[in-house]
Amino acid sequence: MNSLIEDGESSTRLTIFLSIFIVLALLELIIPCNKTAADKPKRWLNNIVLSVINTALVKLTIPLAGIAAAVLAGERQWGLLNNIVDSSGSINYLFEWFAIVIFLIIFDFTIYFQHRLFHAVPLLWRFHRMHHSDVDYDLTTGIRFHPISIVLSSIIKIALILIMGAPVFAVLLAEVLLNATSMFNHSNLKLPKRFESFLRKLIVTPDMHRIHHSVDNIEHNHNFGFNFPWWDRLFGTYLDNVEKPSEEIDIGIEGLQDASSSNLFLMLWQPTKD
Repeated sequence: MNSLIEDGESSTRLTIFLSIFIVLALLELIIPCNKTAADKPKRWLNNIVLSVINTALVKLTIPLAGIAAAVLAGERQWGLLNNIVDSSGSINYLFEWFAIVIFLIIFDFTIYFQHRLFHAVPLLWRFHRMHHSDVDYDLTTGIRFHPISIVLSSIIKIALILIMGAPVFAVLLAEVLLNATSMFNHSNLKLPKRFESFLRKLIVTPDMHRIHHSVDNIEHNHNFGFNFPWWDRLFGTYLDNVEKPSEEIDIGIEGLQDASSSNLFLMLWQPTKD
């Protein structure tokens, strides 16, 4: 089973990514929240190319990333979940699903604190702020990250997978969910207010996360969650009411709203700017 998941990981993730991307892109045309302020084709091209570069970089430099780390942990019986067995010495079916749920929760908890760390440490923020410097807010913002941020994030994920002894399917599911929800909560969608208020109790919504991309320093240091909204509420970083309505929030980073926010080379070089 694990070998089948490992062999089909790339095609599975790509298929799901493209399906969600197309659906969200169409919905952004039908129910947009904000009017596009920048050159959309140029922005999308640069953000997508950057995502492709990041994917290739991780595959070339970190062969143990993701599924490979889970397979290795399973083969060597590393990690907490690989060493919790029933009385017969075998992991039963019920525990396998328990392990998947536990890993998904801890994975999202780790991503939440990683995100806070990338804001709190000045050196890490230099790389992460490229994600925030996008002058528009749509689904491609959710795949726009500096390569250094992606590599560091991959190392943190590998460490978590090995420590937890995460099941292979759990890792695949966690990565797919993170990618999907990142595109969703960065999407330029105007959801019905009642539906949005209900939905943000379960997952992070575009309206909730858009606050995090505000030029206002106080606002962009709240609502760090990507998948689940609970961590922000639990650790006091949830912000609901802001001065402007969602469609009027100013997006980006002050001082980084020039060509460096949309030109691919300048985006990569942006961490050197003060």
